[in-house]
Amino acid sequence: METDTDADTDRGLLAAAAAGDQSALRGLYERHSAAMLRLLRRLTSDRATAEELLQESWLAVWRSARTFRGESSVRGWLLGVARRQAHNRLRRIEPVQVALDAEDVCHPVDRGADVEAKVLAAAGHREILAAIAALPRRHREVVVLALVEELPYADIAEVLGIPVGTVKSRMTKARALLCAALCEGRGN
Repeated sequence: METDTDADTDRGLLAAAAAGDQSALRGLYERHSAAMLRLLRRLTSDRATAEELLQESWLAVWRSARTFRGESSVRGWLLGVARRQAHNRLRRIEPVQVALDAEDVCHPVDRGADVEAKVLAAAGHREILAAIAALPRRHREVVVLALVEELPYADIAEVLGIPVGTVKSRMTKARALLCAALCEGRGN
């Protein structure tokens, strides 16, 4: 979790980078590049592409550091820059057509959250990672940002450019999908 001191340090480094201080940018890189690379690896599933996008992301950070408005944490803003770089690249690739089920479009609130929590707690690490990797991208992004990067929902909303309520509903749907995949894998 980020402390107030970490947040202040990040804000100071970003402000200095915005003013042209390359050593401040290096400081931000050292603090956040690993998290950005993890996100890019999950978005692209290819290490070389993720590393290339990481460099493009830092170039974008250098160019746009002045645009940081402070509405989210610096880490959230940096992850948003990385995500946008990945999505810009992915937009140039021919999209895969996927048919939506009615439950993907409209799904009721699942009252079985306690059961889901028990299934997730009992599942092994590899099973969980495989189930997360199999989630639809919009759900996988929310899970990774919430559970791996430990961002609060407000920062996730900023990174993804969606309302906080949408983050919450995607997280609920992701939990249900993970529970179903893990139960199916165990023959339950």
